[in-house]
Amino acid sequence: MTTRRTFLTQAGLLSAGAMLAPHLLSAKPIKNVGLQLYSLRDQLPKDVSGVIAKIAAAGYKEVEPFGYSKKAGFWGLDPKAFNSLLKANGLTTPSGHYDMNQFFGSGKTDNLEAYIEAANATGQSHIIVPSINGEFIKTVDECKAVADKMNKAAEICQKSGLKLGYHNHNFEWKPIGDTTFYDTVIDNTDPKLVAMEMDIYWVVRSGKDPLELMAKHPGRFAFVHIKDMDKTKSNLNTEIGKGSIDFVKILSKAKEAGVKHFIVEQENYIDIDPYVSIAESAKYIKDKISI
Repeated sequence: MTTRRTFLTQAGLLSAGAMLAPHLLSAKPIKNVGLQLYSLRDQLPKDVSGVIAKIAAAGYKEVEPFGYSKKAGFWGLDPKAFNSLLKANGLTTPSGHYDMNQFFGSGKTDNLEAYIEAANATGQSHIIVPSINGEFIKTVDECKAVADKMNKAAEICQKSGLKLGYHNHNFEWKPIGDTTFYDTVIDNTDPKLVAMEMDIYWVVRSGKDPLELMAKHPGRFAFVHIKDMDKTKSNLNTEIGKGSIDFVKILSKAKEAGVKHFIVEQENYIDIDPYVSIAESAKYIKDKISI
């Protein structure tokens, strides 16, 4: 039985807890967990329909494709057919990784125009730059030139109702003059047009702190890649929750960072079936992480 004293004591503890961590009262589980399809790059070419069905069965609601070209489509499917496949499995795609090196190198928009067409046909909101040719960013001036081209590409995307995004690895924090490529990009691109997709694994592997980045640039990170680091071999991945990265702590700041999409990516597997792995990761995120 709850006495008046017990009730008041419990209420007091709840209030104190709310003062210490007010976000806990409004925090909600992450439901729409996404998967970067690079995680199943070996399986997709063999049976794209079967793989997509297994992704949905593993508990995912979103996917982020990669490697699209107008000639090859999405693993042999044109954008409309790929979108129909996703819908049939209860999936959506908020973003895709599209190779932008043609635009950054020559300024030609052929590929970008094809990407915009594909993004709109699949209902995506963002065209994500997955990486960049290191030959384009060897000097501070070259880094600034790429940031300027990102703004120009973003303006082209905006005309079609899309935004540009940038996904990091760890080379972005290599010193270039008195700065880094990452700092140059985030400081010289228009926040209204260019979003950042923080790959938390690569941030940690670079020696940076994801929480510090989020605090320094609030609202800039529309996407995160959730990829755990093996506890003994930092160059290997493991299932979310089994590794050394504290995603519960980091993602508690997701709202302030501007994160709308939470995308699992696993680049390698250690003695585990990939489908079992991605299912474990999705379950951990939905069961253990609130934002």
